Amino acid sequence: MEDGTSCAPGSEKVTEEQCAPVCGLVRDVLDRIGDKWSLLVLNLLSGRTMRFMDIRRAVPDISQRMLTVTLRHLERDGIIKRTAYPTVPVTVEYCLTPLGTTLIHSVIALVRWSAEHEREIAAARSTYDARLEEPILLQPRDRAARLSG
Repeated sequence: MEDGTSCAPGSEKVTEEQCAPVCGLVRDVLDRIGDKWSLLVLNLLSGRTMRFMDIRRAVPDISQRMLTVTLRHLERDGIIKRTAYPTVPVTVEYCLTPLGTTLIHSVIALVRWSAEHEREIAAARSTYDARLEEPILLQPRDRAARLSG
C-alpha cells in the first residue's frame, strides 16, 4: 500500500496490517463480480432460474469453459445456487441466492448505465484512439527544455 492511502474513507491512520485483509477481500470480490462475464450472467439470472445451455445461448460470445468457470466462482462466493437433477443427461439449473439478490440492483444499474451510455463511450474511445494515431510533434521550446533538463 502506498504511503498516505487508507482503506476506509475518512480514516487518517490505518495501518497496512489493519487494511490488508479487508482491502484484499474487497478487491477479490470486485474482481469476481466485475469480470467480463459475471455481470451479464447475474443480469440474466435476475428473478429467474436458468439452465446452463439457456445461459450459454443468451451470452453467445462466452465459451463453455468460461461460462463454467464463471458460474463456479459465483457459486463459491454464495451469489448463485447450482441445482443438479438426476436425469439423463444431468439437468443443472442456476438461480440467485438471497445474497445474490441483494447484489442484483447494483448489477442492473451498471448494465443499464452501460447500455444508456454505449454511444458516448464508443465516441470517446474513437477520439482517444485517433489521438494515439496522430504523430507527436514537439514545439521548439519543448525540444529545448527537454535537451536542457
